[in-house]
Amino acid sequence: MKPAFSTKKPLYPKTWSEIPVGDELKSQVESSLHDSCRSFFGYHLIKLGCLSRDIDLPSCTINHKIDVINKQCVRASQDNASSQIVADSHELPFSEGSIDAAVLAHELDFSRDPHQILREIDRVLIPNGHVVIVGFNPFSLAGIFRFLPMSRNKIVREARFFSRFRIKDWLNLLGFEVIEQHQLAFSSLLFKKKYRIFSGLEKLCRKYLPIFASVYIVVAKKRVVPLSLIKPKWKPSPKFSPVRASMRNGIENNFREKNLL
Repeated sequence: MKPAFSTKKPLYPKTWSEIPVGDELKSQVESSLHDSCRSFFGYHLIKLGCLSRDIDLPSCTINHKIDVINKQCVRASQDNASSQIVADSHELPFSEGSIDAAVLAHELDFSRDPHQILREIDRVLIPNGHVVIVGFNPFSLAGIFRFLPMSRNKIVREARFFSRFRIKDWLNLLGFEVIEQHQLAFSSLLFKKKYRIFSGLEKLCRKYLPIFASVYIVVAKKRVVPLSLIKPKWKPSPKFSPVRASMRNGIENNFREKNLL
């Protein structure tokens, strides 16, 4: 298993169109999160990265959505009502416990240090806050075909491809509870081939071969165990002096003997 930290920075996609069948993949992600994001409550939701910014969540009850993007992804005009903040995902400009939900669409796949990004998410999220992680599956056709010399898409070839089980392990170490998982796009993603989003083959693979999905979605919730005061079980015992008790018993015995005489 390769280490999570990488000295080389992979190519970073600015839009979904730079990924093969990216528009179809974006539609699948939005459809899968349509019911999941209804359970998100609060005031602030952040979208990390260029791909996360373009994901539309109309059923989410959180109105204030913030796009955290780098300088290369800044747009002159915004297509939605979201706010834009130019910052690095490794150093989020938010105070501790100030964000209610976060969306990371392939942000870990194109980062040098995914551990630091998750630590920042854990820092800024409130207790019981939600995080959505979209990633590439290394055990899929896309994960296998990216090593072939015939694949021309450099962005997908340089993606990190962290497995869903590895992401879940990182989240468990930070105290997150995985509440939902989705498997999407049973395709190579390296050839510009159009396919129906919910075709018969897609449904068959999703039902019987979910481990081979090219893209997965993990929805986790931050759990915080409250600190409660533990009362001591012991109780202070009253002081007892055996010397004084024996002296008192001796005096009482002498008094009784004198009265009897």
